[in-house]
Amino acid sequence: MRSEPTWRIPFGVLSLLIALLIYGLLVARYIAPLITDWHALIQTPVYILLGVVWLLPLRRFLIWMETGRWG
Repeated sequence: MRSEPTWRIPFGVLSLLIALLIYGLLVARYIAPLITDWHALIQTPVYILLGVVWLLPLRRFLIWMETGRWG
């Protein structure tokens, strides 16, 4: 257990929020116009995939926030 506060947690949370904002803006700016004319049933899996793909690096990032190590 951690006995002292660490700078990694607030920095990590702010970094995650900024990264998600940038990711969302990039998806809205570059991907959405490409698939706007597609049928909604085809758009849905694309948006589901894009909504889940950002989770891939999250485990290592959360480990770093807690321990200071990337693995």
